[in-house]
Amino acid sequence: MTTYAHPPAVDRTAAGRRRNRWLAQVGWRHVVGVLAVAFSLFPILFVLSAALNPLGTLSSTSLVPTGGVSGENFANLFADTAFGHWFVNSLLIAGLASFVSIFLSSLAAYAFSRMRFAGRRVGLLTLLLIQMFPQFLAIVAIFLIFTTVTDLWPAIGFNTPWGLFLLYMGGALGVNTWLMKGFFDTLPRELDESATMDGASHAQVFFRIMLPLVAPILAVTALLSFIGTINEFMIANVFLTDTESKTLAVGMFGLVAGERNNNFGMFAAGTLLTAVPTVLVFQLLQRYIVSGLTAGAVKG
Repeated sequence: MTTYAHPPAVDRTAAGRRRNRWLAQVGWRHVVGVLAVAFSLFPILFVLSAALNPLGTLSSTSLVPTGGVSGENFANLFADTAFGHWFVNSLLIAGLASFVSIFLSSLAAYAFSRMRFAGRRVGLLTLLLIQMFPQFLAIVAIFLIFTTVTDLWPAIGFNTPWGLFLLYMGGALGVNTWLMKGFFDTLPRELDESATMDGASHAQVFFRIMLPLVAPILAVTALLSFIGTINEFMIANVFLTDTESKTLAVGMFGLVAGERNNNFGMFAAGTLLTAVPTVLVFQLLQRYIVSGLTAGAVKG
């Protein structure tokens, strides 16, 4: 008579407990994720509803447009204001200031990290000390300097994008240099030493070896610099008074500074359009932000 071996008994109670524990963990993660997404999307949906609501008042704004859906606020924004000039001015100033400040900061960071020279420590401490004081604390001194510069060279004085560009470029050099200097310090010195032994100059080491490796910190600092510049209000409000020379922050503030309730629809429409450059810059730099630090540094 043939006997068959029965499979071992399964502890269904233990398996059930493990399944319930796994479901509880995954469930809490989903709950936290959903709450975080809802918390982030609520103001965006509110602004989107206000921008599409043809009534254009703050009292009529809700998550669902009460007056229907219309692009009237967007049309009025360009027809009744100088929003196009504000948009171009902000992109020009923020883009140039970010690019130039990142380039100069990377040069300074490479020098502070890889070279030894007199005054190196004092220079680093000075940069750190300057960053402890907000730039707007020196706004009186900057105003007096620009008054003199405007008399001598009106092209880079008040109500010009070039004057504001110089202010923003200088304000970001210190913190960007410190961030990049710490990043340069983490790179192995054998990379540039081997390149130097092969006859490479400091410029060749910097542009061909170092810059590709520090692409992540370049992307992060460029993004932060662009966001901070395009959203800056206080300094731009002091140095820009002409309607067509204003930036987005100053111009958009003027929409709600007086008749706040009547212009809220146009303000919401402008807010959505203002967010587009930042989103595009983030998407452009995303692959550099998430890339590895020394990817491709070691030859196979």
